Amino acid sequence: MKINNRVILFTILLVALQTICKLAFADKLDWSGFSPLIAIALFSGFIVKEKNMSFLLPLLALVISDVIIQILYNSGQFSFPGFYGGQWLNYIILLAVTAIGWLLKGSSYGSLALGAIAAPTLFFLVSNFFVWQGASASWYARDFSGLMNCYEAGLPFYRNSLLAMLVFLPVILVCYNVILKQRTAMKLA
Repeated sequence: MKINNRVILFTILLVALQTICKLAFADKLDWSGFSPLIAIALFSGFIVKEKNMSFLLPLLALVISDVIIQILYNSGQFSFPGFYGGQWLNYIILLAVTAIGWLLKGSSYGSLALGAIAAPTLFFLVSNFFVWQGASASWYARDFSGLMNCYEAGLPFYRNSLLAMLVFLPVILVCYNVILKQRTAMKLA
């Protein structure tokens, strides 16, 4: 993917989509997890041929949206900060999701569908494990039962992540084909 005006436009579109969704949904508990970020990361690994660009695209979307949220939080216009302790884990999981895209890379819709399930599942399992590990024992018992309680509490976020993948991955693919490939058919390669 050579950097040109269409690549810049596509990147701005992805960053804007992530930022708008974060502003609209992140502080609403019922919608938490409904974000295009995991779809952006999977798409980047699956479609973008240059490894450095594929890992940069989702990180760029996350960092810019976090900076905007932080600015709004500092000015009292958003309910939580863009940057917080333990956030580095989200960045690492995001890179792992991009790696899933690389592992499944190709032109198969079956591979893409597998990634669309695997990516939010990985994010759910790893992030909730670290929530359980970092939470006080008064929240979750330090045993298998406590871990399962933590996963159960995270199921609404997982559902929203799967729903977001179902919504945003096709949107991103269509935008990619229209903006970068200048075709109206939704193709993977």
